[in-house]
Amino acid sequence: MNVPIRRLLAVVLILFALLVGFTSNWSVFDASELEAKTENKRPLFEAQQIKRGKITTSDGQVIANSKKVGENENYQYVRRYPKGSLFGNPIGYSFITQGTSGFERAENATLTGEENEFISIIDQIRGQQRQGSDIVTTLDASAQQLATDQLQASGRPGAVVAIEPSTGAVRVMASTPGFDPNTVPEDQDQLNKADPPVLTNRAIQDAYPPGSTFKVVTAAAALDSGTATPEQTYDSSSPQDFSGVPLANAGGEQFGVIDMRTALTNSVNTYFAQLGEDVGADTLLEYMDRFGFGRDPEVQLPDDQKTPSGIFATAGKGGFKQVDSGFDIARVAIGQGGEEGQILATVTQMAEVAATIANGGKLMKPTFVQQVVDPDGRVTEELDPEVQSDVISEDTASELTDMMTSVVEEGTAEALSGTVPGGFAGKTGTAEINIEQDLARPWFIAFAPVDDPKIAVAVTTDPCTGCFGGTDAGPIATSVMNEILGGG
Repeated sequence: MNVPIRRLLAVVLILFALLVGFTSNWSVFDASELEAKTENKRPLFEAQQIKRGKITTSDGQVIANSKKVGENENYQYVRRYPKGSLFGNPIGYSFITQGTSGFERAENATLTGEENEFISIIDQIRGQQRQGSDIVTTLDASAQQLATDQLQASGRPGAVVAIEPSTGAVRVMASTPGFDPNTVPEDQDQLNKADPPVLTNRAIQDAYPPGSTFKVVTAAAALDSGTATPEQTYDSSSPQDFSGVPLANAGGEQFGVIDMRTALTNSVNTYFAQLGEDVGADTLLEYMDRFGFGRDPEVQLPDDQKTPSGIFATAGKGGFKQVDSGFDIARVAIGQGGEEGQILATVTQMAEVAATIANGGKLMKPTFVQQVVDPDGRVTEELDPEVQSDVISEDTASELTDMMTSVVEEGTAEALSGTVPGGFAGKTGTAEINIEQDLARPWFIAFAPVDDPKIAVAVTTDPCTGCFGGTDAGPIATSVMNEILGGG
């Protein structure tokens, strides 16, 4: 190469570098200042011309995509949701004037291509419009549909969450009643005023008394800390006084002196109240923290659309505050509590409890993301299971699995025995809301198959008269597990 050509090439490269630098400074470093100017309509215009990435289920069914509207330079992309309300709560929506919510907001950078600003700058230099990456989620469309249908059939608002124990992949997050994201631009005011609320994701935004499903956490703390063994016995007659107030077993049933396995199998309140007192508040809180209580679940949703589980006390004007002392440990240990401290848990949290036991004591970080594919078709991210916490030992998890299997085979969930191929382990919960009216919130947590767990699930619905976890939440859980396992 002769000298003049080399000099010309050097000049071209320098000019190109200056152009990239100027564009970077304008597009990246000064972007916030430019966008802050009210007269600058460019960000809104540009946002309308970004083709957001597609969101699909694990088997390729489209949850969200973008449709081009208009021609030449006056085009824009409008979000469409082919599945309607089926994934409305977890996926949320994205519209220029209404904003974003749910997974759409949490993964906005990926879906709009912001996660790689340098590539976006090069595309601009080439005269190409920025595009977002596609996301393949972990969600199972058929199981999500089944869960939604069964919640709706119950006639009460409710939620279902199903998680793969070994990976943390969220296969189902259903909340009813839900909403169709396609209607948000026209009906946002009505959706905001709906009663019962439809924009609330009951699977992760609302926390409820978990009832006897929480006895699994109490048992885990007792066994893993060495406070008790499965052979630990207590006089489980009913009623007994705790904190000066009588506590009875369900139906006033008498059990006498029994061990932990018998107590969990039959969900004996007076046994677990005594066990909770022996475990103590500090140890129980430590294990709650290991299970994920006290902070938002780490799944990809906006912080303001997630709620921590924990022990809460009333705090004026109908509000609540988390507490770590002063509560009735006996009643918290059975999934209840009082004004000075009541245990409240999201459905996602209780699904994580079941998944942790199923996974030998390891809590995996929950995730919606199976795969990310860039506009050129390259896979840039794949699900990489991550241990969030070593909660309990394998031995403790095995002991709890044995007890929860007994719940299904001969205890409070015996009516469900044999309904899932390979068997399953579970725990019923019936959180008392109003004793005089026999009003209770039904719960059920479970995982299957017992010997090689592939799925863990948690279910609850709003309270009803005469409700019971084994009959009003359990069948939904078994149906969802069967669907995911291929036995539906």
